[in-house]
Amino acid sequence: MDYITFLLLLPLLWAFAHVLNFSPFPQKYSAKARLPPGPRPLPIVGNLFKLRDQPHKSLADLSKIYGPIMFLKLGSIPTIIISSSETAQQVLQKNDQPLSNRVVPDAVRALDHHQNSMMWLPASARWRNIRKTMIMHFFTLQRLDATQALRRTKVQELLAHAHQSCSRGEAVNIGQAAFTTSLNLLSNTIFSTDLVHHDSKLSQEIKDIVWGVMEEIGRLNVADYFPVFRFLDPQGIRRAMKIYFSKLSDIFYGIIDQRLKSEASSAASNDVLDALLNLTKEDNDQWSFSDTIHLLLDTFLAGTDTTSSTVEWAMAELISNPKTMAKARRELQEVFGKDGVVQELDISKLPYLQSVVKETLRLHPAAPLLLPHKAQADVEICGFTVPKNSQVLVNIWAIGRDPNTWTNPNAFVPERFLGSEIDVKGRDFELIPFGSGRRMCPGMPLAHRMVHLMLASLLHSFDWKLEDGLKPEDMDMSEKFGITLQKAKPLRAIPIRI
Repeated sequence: MDYITFLLLLPLLWAFAHVLNFSPFPQKYSAKARLPPGPRPLPIVGNLFKLRDQPHKSLADLSKIYGPIMFLKLGSIPTIIISSSETAQQVLQKNDQPLSNRVVPDAVRALDHHQNSMMWLPASARWRNIRKTMIMHFFTLQRLDATQALRRTKVQELLAHAHQSCSRGEAVNIGQAAFTTSLNLLSNTIFSTDLVHHDSKLSQEIKDIVWGVMEEIGRLNVADYFPVFRFLDPQGIRRAMKIYFSKLSDIFYGIIDQRLKSEASSAASNDVLDALLNLTKEDNDQWSFSDTIHLLLDTFLAGTDTTSSTVEWAMAELISNPKTMAKARRELQEVFGKDGVVQELDISKLPYLQSVVKETLRLHPAAPLLLPHKAQADVEICGFTVPKNSQVLVNIWAIGRDPNTWTNPNAFVPERFLGSEIDVKGRDFELIPFGSGRRMCPGMPLAHRMVHLMLASLLHSFDWKLEDGLKPEDMDMSEKFGITLQKAKPLRAIPIRI
């Protein structure tokens, strides 16, 4: 959180509040409303300074005082914080429909992305059309099965990169390597070509752009909590986002332009881009060229950083827990043999590896607060009122570490999932890293396959040690918060041939 900037802006906020007759005090609610408990808000800023630089942790600490459903005033925005599996079920399942809209951060208003994004549109007919298009062309079981060979090829390229580092005795930047693999998987699925190569500068540049987007959305933004100042963009967040979006859009425009120019002289590629361009030709009222660009922005932003970050966290936890890594590698050797190739269809034969992934997602969910929901009407949750137009944040980081649900909740113990029916598919609210209900992440099936395949392949092919003689117990496991959660210090590990 950018607290210095925010403090410097406070006098300006106070002056504008009086000039514009903007009330600095909490709004009044219906006499029937029974708001959840929460800390007393300060004038104008409300409870903003309670968030600190790690809001998922600050909110988890506050929930220990005020309970699993909590009311905060964030500037002028009434906000409900959900911190238990029981209250999350009430929000995401029982009251899914009235709580399915979005609170839109000012950052994503850059290039009018919020008006064209499946992630940020309200649950409307337009949102359903975009979501249907994305699922149909990316995430159906038929499409996922048809692209298994492509995923295997991209993972083999990842292993080749690790083999080169192994031969030179050099460390692999695990997050960067996983990001490149995820990026090329998507670009081949959509464009039939690699966007980057391992060790290329462009891969790091795109990763920096994607993280820049996540970080800007996650920053404390005056324009979000005091919408009257939105036209000023006082911290330049929307301007920064416009630059990031434009850089990615320029890449997509270039690829599309090349495809359109080559259509007359070559056969169709029959990839996702062809399908999207055909939609534009068939019915401009239902699908436009702009829709394609914004869909690509959503897909590459959501489908690269989250997958690669999960692989990085899993590897970091395993290297920090050598006995757990050894157990995972023994299982892989039992299933695939010493020299066998990890096959996607055989992941179901790896219960311990699946438990490792679940435990990673429990401790390090990619989006610790999910995306913000918005109440379309007053809703009752556990005897309390969620006011109309309030923001609802589901703290799945806190839910994953709830001592009322998990024994020894801060420890990495994959064994807790062996023999357990708990899964990540949105039905078990103790573990909902992809959300649940109608706003659940549609990319979960692909992410689930990619994380298991990459992690299994890296563990089966190599043993790993930290560079510079660093001991596992001394590894920096601190977090860097954006709208997604990354490892603050990138994991660099040396692959050792088995």
